[in-house]
Amino acid sequence: MRKAIALLAVLAVLGLALTAAADKHTTKPKSETWTGWISDSACAAKGTMASHKDCAVQCVKEKGAKWVFVSGGKVYNIHNQDAVTDAALGQEVKLTGYWMEDKSLHVEKIEPAKSK
Repeated sequence: MRKAIALLAVLAVLGLALTAAADKHTTKPKSETWTGWISDSACAAKGTMASHKDCAVQCVKEKGAKWVFVSGGKVYNIHNQDAVTDAALGQEVKLTGYWMEDKSLHVEKIEPAKSK
C-alpha cells in the first residue's frame, strides 16, 4: 500500500511539473511598444536615417545581413525577419512586440512613429 501511495505522489508531482512547463510555452509574453529605427545588422545604429533605406535593403537581400531594431542607441535582433517590410524602412517607427528567450524581439506590428 505504501508503494502505491508513493507512486501516486510521484506521478502527481510529475503531472504538476509537466503542466507548469506546458503553461510556460503556451502563455504569450506581454507586448510592449518601442520607438526607433529598422536597420540592417551590418550598419546597425549607423543606419538610423532615412537616406540609409536603399543600403539596408541591399545588405539584407544581397549580402546576408539581418534586420535589427535600433532604439536608444541600442541594437536588438529581430526574431521574425519576415515582419519587416519596405514600408517600415527609412523612417522612425513604433514597433510593438515581445521579448523572446534569446533576447531578440518578436515583431507583432510596425507603424510610422509620426503620422504623415
